[in-house]
Amino acid sequence: MTLRKNAGLGALLTFVMPCLAMAADEAAAPALNSGDTAWMLTSTALVLFMTIPGLALFYGGMVRSKNILSVMMQCFAITGLISILWVIYGYSIAFDTTGMEQGVVNFNSFVGGMGKAFLAGVTPASLTGPAALFPEAVFITFQMTFAIITPALIVGAFAERMKFSAMLIFMAIWFTLVYAPIAHMVWSGNGGLMWDWGVLDFAGGTVVHINAGIAGLVACLVLGKRKGFPTTPMAPHNLGYTLMGAAMLWIGWFGFNAGSAAAANGTAGMAMLVTQIATAAAALGWMFAEWLTHGKPSALGIASGVVAGLVAITPAAGTVGPMGALVIGLAAGVVCFFCATTLKRKLGYDDSLDAFGVHGIGGILGAILTGVFAAPALGGFGTVTDIAAQVWIQCKGVGFTVIYTAIVTFVILKVLDMIMGLRVTEEEESVGLDLAQHNERGYNL
Repeated sequence: MTLRKNAGLGALLTFVMPCLAMAADEAAAPALNSGDTAWMLTSTALVLFMTIPGLALFYGGMVRSKNILSVMMQCFAITGLISILWVIYGYSIAFDTTGMEQGVVNFNSFVGGMGKAFLAGVTPASLTGPAALFPEAVFITFQMTFAIITPALIVGAFAERMKFSAMLIFMAIWFTLVYAPIAHMVWSGNGGLMWDWGVLDFAGGTVVHINAGIAGLVACLVLGKRKGFPTTPMAPHNLGYTLMGAAMLWIGWFGFNAGSAAAANGTAGMAMLVTQIATAAAALGWMFAEWLTHGKPSALGIASGVVAGLVAITPAAGTVGPMGALVIGLAAGVVCFFCATTLKRKLGYDDSLDAFGVHGIGGILGAILTGVFAAPALGGFGTVTDIAAQVWIQCKGVGFTVIYTAIVTFVILKVLDMIMGLRVTEEEESVGLDLAQHNERGYNL
């Protein structure tokens, strides 16, 4: 009887133990989190919404009526172009960590390898995130939308005078040599140059806005001023479009900033809150600065202030508290107003739609102030204990990005200018790029 019981027990254990082992393996394996996945899917759509139609309308309304389609066409073409380049090699250059080692500066500290080229190895089962909680395919698409909007922002600096063909080739090369490497240095993790420095850039103050703003400044200087600038009036032709575009950017930016938490958690919630606070403060800061300076507040001014606040809070969104966001936003509204008006007039450069004045200056200001207000002593949620040391790190990141982007952008533009020419003819510029470059009109009366 005892032998029979022992035999039965042995048979039971033979069946149960493998089942328990399988259950333990399943419990240990990373599991997809449907809440995080849903939030990242939503955030991805919101960030794409920022470029098309948000930025297309924002920029389209600010140009003259004869150029509205050219600006919108550039935004749509960039969306298509960068999407494909991201899949072929951009994602790999930005996020492949092969050869990286924390504290070691080597070639892969600057650019990623090609292990993810053509999205090799990515399947529906591939997971990623802070704890491998959502599909890698979603992360790839989310980061793709950042790669799309960054070169699209540059369009505002050279609007109304660059050849469409030259623009496409410039954007492809710039994305390859500037955007993807900077994204890698800041966001790829241990072994990335600026990551190891300790640069804080939660959602793209350095990668997106300083990068685009500096490239825009270089581009407008290389191409030269628009015909008739600054003596000929070049008023925005439809500020209604600009305000609608600004509203879309404001809404989409919640995906931009809160989505950068890569999870539906408290960090995402706080990022959403501080984004709203900073944007509102910047809108009011620009409005009142303009009101006091020029006698009246303008619709274009408050729309520009909105974008300045969104830009400045971007690097800080995951680490600053509400009061820090208020200060950052207010400072961005006032500083960007004076840089986009007084400074631009004094220096005489033709940054058509203030890509540098808003994105470049706002990005620099936000990146530096992140080092201040990420400190818990000032209401932040970062790990900053020495504010002066962190501000120095932030300045190093800003300085490196400014110098690298300016030099590489200048070289790309000068080479392209020698090979194919960058600028449309004076006659084409007078007719307008809609007809000259696309044989269409935005308005047929």
